[in-house]
Amino acid sequence: MTHYVQNLRQLLSENSDTATAEWSAAYMKNQFVFFGIKAPIRRPLFKDFLAKNTPPQYSALSEIVWELWLEPEREYQYFVIQLLDFYKKTWTEDIIFLFEKLIVSKSWWDSVDGVSPLVGLYFKKYPHQIRPVTEGWMSSGNMWLQRVCLIFQLTYRKETDTALMFNYISQLNQSKEFFIQKAIGWALRQHAKTDADLVRHFVANTPLAPLSKREALKHIG
Repeated sequence: MTHYVQNLRQLLSENSDTATAEWSAAYMKNQFVFFGIKAPIRRPLFKDFLAKNTPPQYSALSEIVWELWLEPEREYQYFVIQLLDFYKKTWTEDIIFLFEKLIVSKSWWDSVDGVSPLVGLYFKKYPHQIRPVTEGWMSSGNMWLQRVCLIFQLTYRKETDTALMFNYISQLNQSKEFFIQKAIGWALRQHAKTDADLVRHFVANTPLAPLSKREALKHIG
């Protein structure tokens, strides 16, 4: 265990809470163990840690990230997401492979939905990677990679590639997976804030699961 990881473990241990840890584990269907640090406490703790501890060299980032990701407590995965965001100005093109590795490892909605905004930022920086990467993820059959293909544009607003979004939704609209159906509705609901008529027309002319349709039209009817 590196000194950086040791310092982080000490910080997390000092701020752990047994009751919160038990509640968090139950909420995540007992798939993960927790220190038990609520987000309003955890996020500023991580920010302070990043400010006070010498960050790893970018060349060593992938190694540190993976070491942290393999730690059992879920807060380590949350820290990784914040750490990667800390480095966003220096991301190189190949970091997408690390993002993919994280998406498919210890996968659940919390970690996947945490990495997804990073993917969205990455594609803003390297837009030529959008189609080759997402097409590969779509054809992978991995539900979590497919979910990211649906939601990485959530903050894009008028810059959303609606043709790409609608294409991927149409490819997945027969999925029985809850997290895919929910992501379809989420992507459409978010874009409805920018172009409600377009979303309304798409929903009216596309077979969607009831959950997806309900989520898509939640605020526009």
